Amino acid sequence: MDALDQRLIALLRHDARLPVAALAQKLAVSRGTVTNRLRKLEDGGVIVGYAVQLRPEWRSDEIRAWMGILVEGNQTRTVIANLLGEPGVAALHDTNGRWDLLAELRAASMAELSQVLERIRLLKGIRSTETSIHLATYR
Repeated sequence: MDALDQRLIALLRHDARLPVAALAQKLAVSRGTVTNRLRKLEDGGVIVGYAVQLRPEWRSDEIRAWMGILVEGNQTRTVIANLLGEPGVAALHDTNGRWDLLAELRAASMAELSQVLERIRLLKGIRSTETSIHLATYR
């Protein structure tokens, strides 16, 4: 991936709906170049999809939480594989510091969140967890 690819990705991160012509103009290249670069990035698995980003408060009925996860020994890959199969895990991050992993959880109700927490805590390879419910987003 070169500087042009990185600039293209940056533009798409800002607005994934920009038409190819607008991307080409902003990058000072031809539309064909942008189309070929996009195809190459998609085929290579760098770009895996395009998504709509909603303001967090738009889904006021959704409960969001963050879970710090401490993994036992060298079980990280197993734990990650199991967490990626958990429907309540919206995103999973590898971190440094106190926690090995940080999971963003989403649930429709407190009862559902409780079930998600129970399923995660029972996974083999998890030593301990700490969960904080997301209350507000300021930026």
